[in-house]
Amino acid sequence: MVENSSQDCSSSKESLANVLPTFLSIEFLLGLPGNILALWIFCCRLPNPLPNTVFLLNMVMADFLLLAGLPFQIDYFRRHDSWMFPPILCNITLFMMAVNRSASIAFMMTVAVNRYLKIVHPHHRINQITVRQARLISLVEWVVVVSLRLPLLTNELSWPENNVTLCQSFGISTLTMGLMLHYGVHLLEFLLPFLVLLFCSFRIICVLRHRQMDKMKKGQRAIRVVQVIVAIFIFCFMPSFVTGVIGLTLKKDSCMYNLVSTLFRFSITFTYLNSALDPILYCFSSSSFHNALKMSFNRLGLVQFQLNRRGSTISEE
Repeated sequence: MVENSSQDCSSSKESLANVLPTFLSIEFLLGLPGNILALWIFCCRLPNPLPNTVFLLNMVMADFLLLAGLPFQIDYFRRHDSWMFPPILCNITLFMMAVNRSASIAFMMTVAVNRYLKIVHPHHRINQITVRQARLISLVEWVVVVSLRLPLLTNELSWPENNVTLCQSFGISTLTMGLMLHYGVHLLEFLLPFLVLLFCSFRIICVLRHRQMDKMKKGQRAIRVVQVIVAIFIFCFMPSFVTGVIGLTLKKDSCMYNLVSTLFRFSITFTYLNSALDPILYCFSSSSFHNALKMSFNRLGLVQFQLNRRGSTISEE
């Protein structure tokens, strides 16, 4: 019975090793061109940025951190959990990927809160923030995100085991205060923003319905923005949160723990998928980005898109 159980555990691990490289390669091939296009539009096609586009541009920058580290992760899984690069590069890779997750969540929440304030509290003075202030807010968010992920640079994350060198931030036998902080951030950065996103979405929908604007095109666009943000957030970040919580309650070295650990590692790849899905969010969240994208395609002469009319506090930018 024990032998069958251990065979099942090793079988699930082997299946993961075969699936992950392909899955991550698809994410990389989808995310790279989409984010290059998004970066070009934000930097070259939108000469007069607005606060919301500043936050979206920072999401693009976070996605490039992920895309820079993804090839190393693909190679690691392709070699069946064998790290072939210097140990410091393991720390840097995991650090960049964790920063991507935290920064993506932070700026996703910022975009949702910004939309919430403009719709629910349209006359509040915070809605008058300048581009410079938006950049300052973004800088503060980056400082907080990077500070919380610094343990990944200062702790040993690669070690030899069974004739191979592992590279991972979870499942380490000796926990330091820094790694415990890393685990805590991993869990809290889903739960708290998730509650904020649900609150913003609920209030926006209620206010628009109360004003009888939910049937209008501008109102529907505002509702779609928050729905897309919540959908991407749940799809990309909830699986790793659920499996991570379950893993913390199980005894290590048990077959169930190994199975949940395998599922957790697979669910982490869903967080990387946000880099491929974020360009969709840019189209929904910024009419300026959407128009610039349409104009770029129109200039190619292959298709002709009709541009959106601007000038609404609801569909700002």
